[in-house]
Amino acid sequence: MARPIAETPILTGADAVRFERMRKEVDSLSKEQRAENTRKLNERIKNARNRIEICI
Repeated sequence: MARPIAETPILTGADAVRFERMRKEVDSLSKEQRAENTRKLNERIKNARNRIEICI
């Protein structure tokens, strides 16, 4: 049986300030930066797949 989902806590003080700062940093990425981040992530995934052996 599923468990009930607890309410999301409200951020206050330094946590709220840090969250807002991080939210703005993500929004300020250019399309080129996002594309570069995606390329790097895909490269890391490809390298990880080469090292991981899956036995089913």
